[in-house]
Amino acid sequence: MITEISHTRVLRSILITGASGGIGMALAAYYATPGCTLILWGRNPERLAEIATRCRACGAHVVTRELDLQNGQEALAAYADDDKAYTPDTVILGAGIADIQGTENLTEDPHKVFQLALVNYATPISLATAAAQAMVNRKGGRIALIGSVAGFYELPFAASYSSSKAGLAFFAKAARLAWQRYGVSVTLIAPGFVDTAMSQRLECPRPFLLSPRYAAKVIARAIAQRQAECVFPWPFKVLNVLVCLLPKAVREYILLHLAVGQKEWKNEPHKEQDKSL
Repeated sequence: MITEISHTRVLRSILITGASGGIGMALAAYYATPGCTLILWGRNPERLAEIATRCRACGAHVVTRELDLQNGQEALAAYADDDKAYTPDTVILGAGIADIQGTENLTEDPHKVFQLALVNYATPISLATAAAQAMVNRKGGRIALIGSVAGFYELPFAASYSSSKAGLAFFAKAARLAWQRYGVSVTLIAPGFVDTAMSQRLECPRPFLLSPRYAAKVIARAIAQRQAECVFPWPFKVLNVLVCLLPKAVREYILLHLAVGQKEWKNEPHKEQDKSL
């Protein structure tokens, strides 16, 4: 379902997935300026309408699309339609879901693992490739994939989540090499803890917690500068180096003894496809 919100003159065009989540909404608000077209995808129609109204008040031309990224073929068809209609020069693939193995379970739920793999990895890299295909023909564009610092660690309590973000990171590196010669940049965004509905579920300390608004500024700057990778806040860059220097046995001991739980969703989990950790 697609709803057109405004009709201002198009000067530049930005497509954001996960726009009904915390970081996605903050990015939409950040980019909302007169003459800018925002194509906002999300699963929560109420929050999409909310951010669309805010962005329209800032003078942006806003289009919303309610879409479940578990359906990759539908997402690709939607992208083809939006690319033809609005020619996005920047595509931010921020939709994502997370799940943690319950302390009472010996493994993750295989159905949730499948859902997570589609939303966090398979559909985003397919959409990135579709965006690149169009941008190569136009000789330029920017693509951002919102991963996570969790992608740097083999988290035993969230094997599917951390591996999906690791795969996304590797794809971003390879795709950047493939497409940069045609003027298409690929930026991997790897945030730490951001104060969104997703991270609020975690039952553990959230060091260096950032607001979605601050995260949006950092992400937008990295995309504008065509950075290859943006890891923030800075202590996570240092931590990543230190952990990599640890002997394998020590690293695995630490990871196995991390105590992380999560609260139950107040609403359906698929209603909150956004990015936090």
